[in-house]
Amino acid sequence: MRTETVKGPDFIPVLSRGKHRSPKRGACFMEFASYLAGEHWSDHPKCTHPLLGELARLVNDHISDEGRARLVPLVPTVIGLTGNDPHIDARIALGAARRALPVASAERQRVLALGVYACERALASLDGKPAGTMSQESRDVLAAVPEAERWARRFLRDAGLRSPDLRPRAARRLVRCSVEGVAVACISDPDALLEQLVVGAIADFGPRPEAPAEVPATVLRSPERTRHTTGMWRSS
Repeated sequence: MRTETVKGPDFIPVLSRGKHRSPKRGACFMEFASYLAGEHWSDHPKCTHPLLGELARLVNDHISDEGRARLVPLVPTVIGLTGNDPHIDARIALGAARRALPVASAERQRVLALGVYACERALASLDGKPAGTMSQESRDVLAAVPEAERWARRFLRDAGLRSPDLRPRAARRLVRCSVEGVAVACISDPDALLEQLVVGAIADFGPRPEAPAEVPATVLRSPERTRHTTGMWRSS
């Protein structure tokens, strides 16, 4: 019986900032994912949820070159993480905000605290729970930033917001605020926390809808050496 063996790509692009016209010019996190998934070269591939892709692109562009190399093993793990469940946006945005809140500047902490409330409201509504329901993790994070937490509560009270829905644009803004807040934070190793934003978002996605793609070990190595030959995946 003939079996199919998937071999590694003849050309492994190097992760770098920004968009790239082809793998030979480098790749951002999500362009690399499109490459591994066998999709058309794109930084917005269909194989990954849009908000998870947004977070990965932002981290890719804000992390240092050394830190970016550590992201390579994470690229295959986002392939297949997609779906239309509205919980996904709320979970990813909430997780990013909670991780960034302790280290962000005071101004960003207000936005992030408001985002935590908004995401918790959305999740409570989706799950049919009473308004005001909040996870203990969110309570603990907000308790550590009391000024920002009070500001967020006042804002929600004064604005009189009725809809618990979390709009995609709001989720994207919250993710951007989280990544930028970590990137400029006065901490010893922002790269480590930026990496954790991606790791956490993958976990926050929830159960994987399908088995992850089996990716050759050569792809998981740091892409400091690039093989200058052409080709994508081959089967034999």
